[in-house]
Amino acid sequence: MKIIDAMSAEEKPNPHNVSVRKLYDTEHAQVMHIELKPGEKLKKHITPVDVFFYVLEGKGTVELGDEKEEVSRDMLIESPAKIPHRLLNEGDSTFRVLVVKVPRQSEPTKLL
Repeated sequence: MKIIDAMSAEEKPNPHNVSVRKLYDTEHAQVMHIELKPGEKLKKHITPVDVFFYVLEGKGTVELGDEKEEVSRDMLIESPAKIPHRLLNEGDSTFRVLVVKVPRQSEPTKLL
């Protein structure tokens, strides 16, 4: 059995310059933990595979294509492959999200 403490996992450098921790990475799927402090956001990007976001803590905004919605704890957001998207924390508390990519991407994410 393999158990990973999300908050103890190593932070990975990324082009968004935010806290990203890789929790699971196999040939079939990938799971990342993203923590956005107040005012932080991801750059708009396109992922070549389907993704879903599960909000662990706080409130934030998800931009997906032309849509923009506020989301909060225990919400799951579907993000289909190849649709521009990003996460934003426009609030005053931490916004933590679990990001699941299935299948694991073989092409790079494209920043916009």
